[in-house]
Amino acid sequence: MDRTFKALSLLLSYPTTELQAAMPEIAGVLMAENRLTTVARRDLSALLERLELRDIYEVQEQYVMLFDRSRTLSLNLFEHVHGESRDRGGAMVSLVETYREGGFDPATSELPDHLPVLLEFLSTRPFGEAQDTLADAAHIFEALEARLLRRESPYAAVFAALLQLSGEKANPEAVAELLKEPEVDPEDLEALDEIWEESEVLFGPDPNAGCPQVRDMLARMDEPVTPAPDVAAE
Repeated sequence: MDRTFKALSLLLSYPTTELQAAMPEIAGVLMAENRLTTVARRDLSALLERLELRDIYEVQEQYVMLFDRSRTLSLNLFEHVHGESRDRGGAMVSLVETYREGGFDPATSELPDHLPVLLEFLSTRPFGEAQDTLADAAHIFEALEARLLRRESPYAAVFAALLQLSGEKANPEAVAELLKEPEVDPEDLEALDEIWEESEVLFGPDPNAGCPQVRDMLARMDEPVTPAPDVAAE
């Protein structure tokens, strides 16, 4: 298992007392990760410290306000590609099939495209394969990092780390397109209701539904890749 992807998956998960107790171990994994720069590890340490030491209810509230009540910061990746359209459902069907083919059965109620779920899956795959998958989402990571930096959130460090691990420079035009989406005050419930009033997510039968970029991401996850010799795995 690639412990770094597992650690990043946990950092982006809903904070619990159990997760707080695991922060020293998670920090040990990430601070020893030589695929990340010194700056990236330093920035991650600020988030690790906050999640470990702050009151659990405070960090839970901050998490919800960021990721659950702000659509532009959604951790469901296909949300940034398809919104709530039928195409997203088809892409998620393909993703579920990829998980099953890889022998991965996530024990969660989250949607298949939830980033912590994807990272947990990638922790079980060869690094080269995982890197290709992250590279396809580089523009999403950069847009999320930019939005989180605007809010002065230490969670931005996770997306900076994912960009580094992807080895990809995000397409500026794709990033700019994502950043055009207006941000809504997470405390403005009326505005939030209007933003979320779109078509229902439908898990259609077509596994090839969706945009070419999503199909490429899924196709790469099916390709056999020889692991790099310096993969950090256990």
